[in-house]
Amino acid sequence: MNKIDKQIEVSFRHQILFTKGLFHPDNELLCNTLLDQREDHVHKVLIIMDEALCVAQPKLIEQIKYFFQIRKNQLDLVCEPMQFEGGERTKNSYFHVSEIHSKIEMHHIDRHSYIIAIGGGALLDMAGLASSTAHRGVRHVRIPTTTLSQADSGVGVKNGINAFGKKNFIGTFTPPFAVINDFEFIHSLSNRDKLNGYSEAVKVALIRDLKFFEWIEQNAIELARFDSIAMEYLIYRCAELHVNHISTSGDPFEFGSARPLDFGHWTAHKLEQISEYRIKHGEAVAIGLALDVIYSRRMDYLDEIDADRVLSLLEKLGFELFSNELLHKDDSGTLQLINGLEEFREHLGGDLTITLLKALGQGFEVNVMNLPLIVESIHEIQDRQSKREQKIISASA
Repeated sequence: MNKIDKQIEVSFRHQILFTKGLFHPDNELLCNTLLDQREDHVHKVLIIMDEALCVAQPKLIEQIKYFFQIRKNQLDLVCEPMQFEGGERTKNSYFHVSEIHSKIEMHHIDRHSYIIAIGGGALLDMAGLASSTAHRGVRHVRIPTTTLSQADSGVGVKNGINAFGKKNFIGTFTPPFAVINDFEFIHSLSNRDKLNGYSEAVKVALIRDLKFFEWIEQNAIELARFDSIAMEYLIYRCAELHVNHISTSGDPFEFGSARPLDFGHWTAHKLEQISEYRIKHGEAVAIGLALDVIYSRRMDYLDEIDADRVLSLLEKLGFELFSNELLHKDDSGTLQLINGLEEFREHLGGDLTITLLKALGQGFEVNVMNLPLIVESIHEIQDRQSKREQKIISASA
């Protein structure tokens, strides 16, 4: 038998840029990034925006249009920015992806043009799927506008939408041409959305960086008050740790069965689905972290003092660690959450691989979960939440 067997290596550049006032007329960061050393060429640009962002910052669209107008000899904004509903609902249908594809075809956007998505993680996921599938890949620039997307989802290489009741069932791995974090965007967020990204920072600190975890502990009061300096450092360091993992793990496109950056996420993904996305992703991650930390302690992987440090930190930041959805059952009487284990395995393929903790800053992987201990851990979270609520009531009486 004849055979041709070659190893193909492809190098990607993954750049995360930080600024303030990205669309200020005098800020050249975006223009310099898009020109890509071709100042003699006019690049077409299609912009996709989060509707909620446009409502929160009503002058933003005109500011963007003016930004491109004064650079029309270099950048061609082909049409009015497209607006889409943000949040997980935007990922629940292929329709929005098709709308973007239609605009790409209508305005002759090619592989050297740019799709710029401005919004939260869900919008970036959907727009990234559209960009990576048109012409087999149009240059995509992400401009995350939430704490969660600036610190975590927006700086990654995954794109996708939900299908068949499963999160990110349809998607691609395509590194964006660039990610630009503008810290000014986070100031217009609600407190709930500002908090939403903190759990991802706690997560990556727990599995990668003890010093960062200790920094979050030391600055928990400032973070809970949404101090700008503390938030900006948290976003920067969290993004840095995520990108370091992507670039050095040896498996950036997740061909294996392990996904260490999804510590706490087997619970989170299922909890979002059970709640019909009433629970935000970061809130679900906080609950997932609490569950896996308690489970790690019950399995004697993690000592009691360290487990309580994690739970106390999440509470001090402002997260609730229990939700009634944890106890929802299916028609057979099984907790719906338990089904999330198999769905998590199926999404990656191969063996079930769950990241747990053996020490603060040290994650490790297991391939089997003790179901009775998971249930006990859920009830422990419920008891902890009840006692905490009683203390609050007693203190205010």
